[in-house]
Amino acid sequence: MLITIEGVLSPEEIAAARSFLAQGTFVDGRLSAGLMAQSVKRNQELDQDSDIFKRLNAVVLKKLTRHPEYQAAVLPNKLTAPYYSKYTQGMHYGVHVDDPLMGSGPYLRTDVATTLFLSDPESYEGGETCVMTDYGEQRIKLAAGCALVYPSSSLHHVSEIKSGERLALILWAQSSIREPAKRALLYDLWQSRESLLSSQPDAKDTQRIDHVYANLVRMWAEV
Repeated sequence: MLITIEGVLSPEEIAAARSFLAQGTFVDGRLSAGLMAQSVKRNQELDQDSDIFKRLNAVVLKKLTRHPEYQAAVLPNKLTAPYYSKYTQGMHYGVHVDDPLMGSGPYLRTDVATTLFLSDPESYEGGETCVMTDYGEQRIKLAAGCALVYPSSSLHHVSEIKSGERLALILWAQSSIREPAKRALLYDLWQSRESLLSSQPDAKDTQRIDHVYANLVRMWAEV
């Protein structure tokens, strides 16, 4: 299930994030890659020990992880530290699958990956996030401040940057709902519930849908 979330960040927050990144120190992205991914990864990532990293998280990470649609689509239980990636001309990330476990212990199971785009799509050529699905390859390049959510188990890659610069936040989550099919059903049900709560908050059908949604989460959740 691929989900796009629009307007995670305001124009002011996007500008602040870019300003922070312009001041940051970047390191070779291969330092954070697993053994298989190291051979195909060509990008840079913000130094996670820097003060800039912490300040960025206060602006960017909180807005993403607290967004209602992110919460509904991912149902996060645990989150990795984010990575702020930079791709410039000639950089790319070849076809790979994300590490199933991350962290230094206790480990986190990577169920869901998220890319939050921080550069305007017109400012760089190439750089699409390409995800292999049952319906073929999906090539996605979103507006700044918008997020792409997809299963970490998917084969995916970032196409080569032909010109310009691509900035993005990358984050993984261990979901409270382990099975992707169940997460997809709950997300569809959540959308219907939200619509009914807005248009018919006192209707019996709204109460019934809310009851079913809550109890399915209770039945399937692993916490």
